[in-house]
Amino acid sequence: MGDGKKLTCGACCIPLTEEKTHFSYLGHAFSTTVLRCPSCGQVFIPEELARGRMAEVEQTLEDK
Repeated sequence: MGDGKKLTCGACCIPLTEEKTHFSYLGHAFSTTVLRCPSCGQVFIPEELARGRMAEVEQTLEDK
């Protein structure tokens, strides 16, 4: 994303764009900006988001 490389959608073959996207898990929701295909809506979740914020939210909700 910040390295100058453009990721493209594997299904649509068009560049992904940054969009605010809503996620939900166990009835709770949060939103963040991620790369998403403007045509089909497929989302690219970078490893640092999956292992960071998303993992924290998941753990917090499962502990309740």
